[in-house]
Formats: sequence, C-alpha cells, structure tokens
Amino acid sequence: MTLLSSSPKWSTRPDYAYDWALVDVETSGLRPGRDRVLSLAILTLDAQGNRTGEFSTLLNPDCDPGPVHIHGLTPDRLVGAPTFEDIAPQVGALLSSRVLVAHNAQFDYDFLAHEFAHVRSWVPVSRRLCTLALNRLVGTATPDLKLGTLAAHYGVRQEKAHDAQDDVRVLSGILRGSLGAAEQLGLSLPLLDCPPRQDYKPYVPKSPCAYRNPGRLESGGALIQGMKVAITGDTQVAREELVARSAAAGLNMMTSVSGRTSVVVTNDPGAGSAKLNRAVDEGVPLVDEPTYLRLLASVQPGQAKGTARQRRPARAPASAATAQPAPTQDLPAQCTAAPTVSTVTADQSLTGRRVLVLGGTHDEAVGARAHAVALGASAAVNLSARVTDVVVLPGGETDRRMPRITALGLRVHDAGWLLAPTPAPTKNTAGNQPDSAAVLVRGAVIDLSDTGTPWTVAATWRQQTDCDVDIVAFAVDAWEQVPGDEDFIFYSAPEHPDGTVRLTTDGPTEQAVTADLELLPLETHRVVIAAAIDGVATFSDVGAIEITATRGIGAAPTARATLDAATTERTMILAEFYRRGEDWRLRAVGQGYDHGLADLARGYGVDVAE
Repeated sequence: MTLLSSSPKWSTRPDYAYDWALVDVETSGLRPGRDRVLSLAILTLDAQGNRTGEFSTLLNPDCDPGPVHIHGLTPDRLVGAPTFEDIAPQVGALLSSRVLVAHNAQFDYDFLAHEFAHVRSWVPVSRRLCTLALNRLVGTATPDLKLGTLAAHYGVRQEKAHDAQDDVRVLSGILRGSLGAAEQLGLSLPLLDCPPRQDYKPYVPKSPCAYRNPGRLESGGALIQGMKVAITGDTQVAREELVARSAAAGLNMMTSVSGRTSVVVTNDPGAGSAKLNRAVDEGVPLVDEPTYLRLLASVQPGQAKGTARQRRPARAPASAATAQPAPTQDLPAQCTAAPTVSTVTADQSLTGRRVLVLGGTHDEAVGARAHAVALGASAAVNLSARVTDVVVLPGGETDRRMPRITALGLRVHDAGWLLAPTPAPTKNTAGNQPDSAAVLVRGAVIDLSDTGTPWTVAATWRQQTDCDVDIVAFAVDAWEQVPGDEDFIFYSAPEHPDGTVRLTTDGPTEQAVTADLELLPLETHRVVIAAAIDGVATFSDVGAIEITATRGIGAAPTARATLDAATTERTMILAEFYRRGEDWRLRAVGQGYDHGLADLARGYGVDVAE
C-alpha cells in the first residue's frame, strides 16, 4: 500500500484533535533575544481543521532589519508599523489554549518568547508541534523537508516564500497533509510540552574567558589569566565586585569546583561547604581574600584562545562513498576502550532499504539490526513511510504496530531472511527512491567537505520510550577538555555564547545539535555529542538511538547511524565532529558508560555543581 502524498480530509483521530495556532515569523537575524521579529502571521484552526481566526502584521523592531534580500522588509516598509508591545494582547489571545504549530517550531517559539519578555510577559503556549519534526517522523517521500518542498508534496500552492502571511497559509495545508500521513502510520504526534516561562530575558552577550586555563595556582606563585577561580563563603569586598574585578583581569570565574579549578577563595577553610569539600578531594589550593586581592593586583598574561578560521568556498557535501571505518588512533581519549569497529560485508544486497526490527531480546534486536546494516540497509527505530522491510523476532508479532504494518502492505520477514535477503527493489512501499544517505557503522567517518553551512546531528529514539533522554554537546580542545564551562551545551544552557554550537528540542523523542564548524575557535578540535538517561534507566530500556547528519535546516540526510550496543550504560557518546588537518569529519561513535551525565561532564573538564 502506498501512502498518500496528500489528505483531502482533516484527520479524525481523537488524539489529534486540538485547537491549533499556526505561526510564522520573519526576523532580523537567527538568534532569538538578540534579533527581532519583523513580521508575524497567525492562523487559528479548530480540532476539525476549520479556520477560526487570522492575524498578520509588520512590526517596527527599532533595529536594522538584517537580510533584506531574503525577506524583503526594508526599513522604509517597517516605518509606521506597530511595535510588538502594541499587538502583544491580541497575539496572546490567539495563542492561548492552543497548540502552537510552526515549521522548525523552536525557532518561532523562542523568538515569540523573547518578544513577550521584552514587554514583561510570557508566551501563553503550553505545547507546540513542529511540522519539520513531524515529517521527519513520517518519513515523507520528498527529497528534503523544506517548506516549499513539502508544500508541493501535499498539493499546496506557495505564492511568496519568506512572506509570513503566505507561509502560514502554506503551513495549514502542510499540517493537514502531515496529520493524514501520520494517521496512516498510526504515529503519536511529537507534541512538545513548553509550559509558559517567565525567565526569558533580552539577549545579553556573555563574554567567555578569552584565555586558556594554565592549571593550578602554585604555592607562592602568581595568578595567570585563564585560571579558573571559585569563591565560597562571606567576603569583605562585595561578591559581585570581586567577581567583576577578577573577570576584568582575565580570570575565569566559576560557580562550582572541579578537578580543573585553579584556586578557591575562602575566608573560612573549615566551613565544610560543598565547594570546600570538593576542593579538598581534588587537591585544589585555597587562599584567603586578602591574599587573593594581593595576587589580583598583578595577574600575569595568559595564552589567548584561538580564533575561528575564515570561511572557505563551499564544496559539494560528502557522498555515501566517503563513509569509512575510523582508524584506531583517531578515537578520543574517553573512547579508547571501545569495541572493534564493525565493518561492512561485501554483500550489499539491502542497499537503499530501511529495516525495522520488532521483538526479541535487546541483544537479539541489536544483532538483527547490525546484520541488516552490514548488508547495506539502514536500521529504523520507528515505523515511517520510508521503512521497506520489517523483521519480526520472537514476541514481535504482538507489537502494537503490526496491524498497521499489515495494512500498509510492508514486507514482513523472520530473522532467517537476513541470511538470504531478496534483491532490493528500486522503490519502497511509500514510492520513495532508495535512501542515498551514507549508512555508518560504529566508528565509521565521513568527510564534511562543505562546512560553510552549519551541520546538524539529530538523535531520535523509540516513540514509546518511558524515560527521559537528554542530548548534550562538548566543544573540546586537543586535550579532550572544554576550554570553559560555556563549551558544555545542555538543556539549561542550550547555546554557546558565540552561537557556534546549539541544542534544539524538536519533539519528546528527538533532539539535535547544530555546529557552525567554520566559525568554531581554532582551539576547538572536537564537538562531542552525547546522550544521557535521566534516572535509573539504562540504554537497554531505551533501545536503539538513530542519528542523522544534515547540512542546513530541512535538508536531506547526508549520513545515518543506528547506535544500540549499550545495555547497562546510562550515558553514550553518539557522534563527534572533529578536525582533520584543515577539514572536518563526522564520526559515529556509540560508546557507552555506566556513570551519569555529571561524571561524563567532569571527564571533559566541566565544573559540575554538587
């Protein structure tokens, strides 16, 4: 059975029945809080898809409108337009009690949240749906997932790209078609909880320490720029002033203590605080405030951090043919104990096919997926329109997805099929051409020839996962350490201060890390991407995690890997971008650890508060 490319009727599934607020913004730049909204359009629909309201306006942001060549909004066009404060009550009423829908929804949501923060309020939205994430989950039969491409697929006429009013009209058609496709597959919608927050603040550039950490303060020695300094307990000089003077001198002021801390300032070394206990455990030197002030008067010059390379002319992205196992010496220090890299067999009879494994024990499922990948297939973690074959292991026949798989007419096999698979078809059940993304085994790498556009690694796991999984990133130097705590990107600090690495959450079972590789400082040798499980669950409870690498928002995947060898582990290195001479590479890692996120972060030199 072939999935329809469009749906003439609105979905009737009860769990799809929401009041919707479809949103599109045009902005002066790409960073919420720093850049501003120039144009806003909202279209509201009821649970049956009927239009209930519409609103659109230009906005006067009182700033440079940015890339006029993209959105066409010149300063002259914005003169006389209302400010966001003028329209905030009306916008709030349209959003309230509805699910916000947008294409790349985190972008629109964050811009709205910061605009509301500017007027001392908050965006009244508790859940959102990203149509980009929804179509990734569906596995839509399109060459990419950009708004215009999806519009053509779902039969929606696009009249004027990057016009908020037209884009939100197009979005309504895409939502209708996407819901229909998701219904055919029996998918749960990737609705993301985003309770109203009041802690969004206007963007204030953070100035990370410009110097490398030279290590510990030596007895009788001087402070050196880049040293990590923590202060605990009462001080005679106001804490804010002490921190400001230290930062101005080039010191890296920390709020916690780790093995990388250079010195702890305290007037009461016997107080027994968490910072002091950790300092004693780690052997970090202690100094009192008068001594510190004396040292602060003559801080010695430090070694400046590197700066980013200039962008190079764009070249074609790496093809699947460049995928190759990584040499052992390239493995990072924390991965030296990794199992031998899997290799692909000469038999590539499943190339271009996508295989979903149901049932079996964790180890049996891992083995079946590994065998499919060795034959050239990619291993799926969820049912989608791109799945071509289903392997049913013992117990898999009772999987809740089996009735849907039967209705879709997918090819279903037992484990023995992997020993002698049938020849690959030219198209799968959804009518797609074979997936051209490189399929990476553990340890395999691809060259990223074109790094002029940011690269994104998205991680996806099984929709019915009961525990929370967090994706994080570490921008580390040649010593496998973060130059500063700001180089640890996680849910509470989802963007590096310079914007080069950022974390996005697109659904309850999908998160992504985007890295602007050409703009990373020269001292950043790797961007390590990891997954951590909250609580006592392990990766045997989560199962496989699939990663996809894409160049640009909505682009077709360049590479895929399914990482599922972990069992008792609670954290896992998924992938890493790393320098190779003047170029960048991407490696699929798949190395797990039994310890939690805090211990993983400390291993990379992050100061983690107790």
